[in-house]
Amino acid sequence: MPVTDDDGLRELLSMDPVAVVGCSTTPGKAAHDVPAYLRDHGYEVIPVNPYADEIFGREAYDSLADVEEEIGLVDVFRPSDEVAGVVDDVLARHEDRGDVDGVWLQLGIADDEALARAEDAGLRTTQDRCMKVEHGRLLG
Repeated sequence: MPVTDDDGLRELLSMDPVAVVGCSTTPGKAAHDVPAYLRDHGYEVIPVNPYADEIFGREAYDSLADVEEEIGLVDVFRPSDEVAGVVDDVLARHEDRGDVDGVWLQLGIADDEALARAEDAGLRTTQDRCMKVEHGRLLG
């Protein structure tokens, strides 16, 4: 089951670096402003967006498989119907590299079946929650 309790959310929020799948170059969009907030609060944010060259002054990767550095948490800003594919990428990376400890699906994004697969592989997950809101509420 995806994490819903405050202790579990704190555990997810302790995972760093954060790869943001669907990170946006457009200020004012949640997929830009939430990662910007995370950066401002000490997280290393790794943007994953195949349509951008650079976000926040750093290289934007085309996919999770292309990210060279270690990943702690994958934060997803993609529609719910794309979550299964993102989780496939997370699980492949987790198996190949042994990193990625959690998956966070942002507010309005959910996929119980995909998250169950991630949990079966030992990852912590949550869905339909905003990382910025939960960080501010629990750690801010």
